[in-house]
Amino acid sequence: MIPAGPEAILKVGKANDFAWVFVDGRQVGIMDTRYNRYTVKLPARTAPAQLDILVEAMGRINFGPEMHNRKGLHGPVEITAGQAAITPGQWSIYCLDLSDAMVAGLTWKSGKANGPAFWRGTFTLDKTGDTFLDVSSWGKGVVWINGHCMGRFWNIGPTQTMYVPGPWLKTGKNEVIVLDMLGPQEATLAGVTVPVLDKLRPELDFSSKKTEYAVKLNLEASKPVHSGTFTDGVNAQDVMFTKPATGRQFCFESLSALDGKAYAAIAELDLMTPDGKPIAHTNWTIAYVDSEEVIAEDGSAMNAINGQTADFWHTEWKNAQPGHPHRLIIDLGGSTAVGGFRYTPRQGDANVGGRIKAYNVYVGDTLVK
Repeated sequence: MIPAGPEAILKVGKANDFAWVFVDGRQVGIMDTRYNRYTVKLPARTAPAQLDILVEAMGRINFGPEMHNRKGLHGPVEITAGQAAITPGQWSIYCLDLSDAMVAGLTWKSGKANGPAFWRGTFTLDKTGDTFLDVSSWGKGVVWINGHCMGRFWNIGPTQTMYVPGPWLKTGKNEVIVLDMLGPQEATLAGVTVPVLDKLRPELDFSSKKTEYAVKLNLEASKPVHSGTFTDGVNAQDVMFTKPATGRQFCFESLSALDGKAYAAIAELDLMTPDGKPIAHTNWTIAYVDSEEVIAEDGSAMNAINGQTADFWHTEWKNAQPGHPHRLIIDLGGSTAVGGFRYTPRQGDANVGGRIKAYNVYVGDTLVK
């Protein structure tokens, strides 16, 4: 319980990967690790109220230095009102492990739900066979059929269907259970013969990817620790500084592109210690980006530090085409000695855009304020 009081800010150290915040059962905000969003505004309360935080872990990285990928709610958890700080003194913690036993033990009531909820329904088959389940009208969650977990779904895609093996179906009555964290547009499911594997719908992302960073650039007070140019191609390029630099923030500034156009893209940006070893991304967040394409494709800045080279950060091109310089600033989570970095360009053939030519690199504690 939290005490009565004026409008306040709930702040946590970190929430991996998403956290839905409720006051007396009403959703008041969402935390999102992709965009370093760990604060939610709480409404004024005339009486003590129950605070609930539902945290979803999307799975752990299982390769490389990012295996140290702690999930859940990280402290401290604080509620600030004016100059006062209140730390909840007692928590009740419940784990929804989504095991077979947990799902089988759910109790049901009729009616529709709002927000995160389990849904249950049945369907009847005259004959069985492999099929694909169309989940495009649902939000984000997990599906079970006859006690078998089909896996996760997310309406932003690119997959909009789930493979259902014929042996897991049966003639007659079948049961389907859906955990949906967002709630469906339509609470319907259907089997289809052809899978949908390539339909992106970024406009349906429940947490807008276009982030307005509440910070101000402070590069005027800093000098680049390194400047250079990249060669063309898809291969990763390692750059070591002549002298290590130490700071909490790392800024990559793109000054031009190899194709002469206005765009910048990065498949992956890795940093190295002074002796050339990789620095784990564990506590990294995006502190600032000047431009990211989130309408026509997923070109969000987080793609540049997510450990994957198949996706990429890309500056806007659909509704706007801002020119260079483009800046991407990473908060490293603490003061870090940086000896260099590895730039992996956007992958693809020679015609893909955004490959960077000239650049500057800054390291410091107050590159944004």
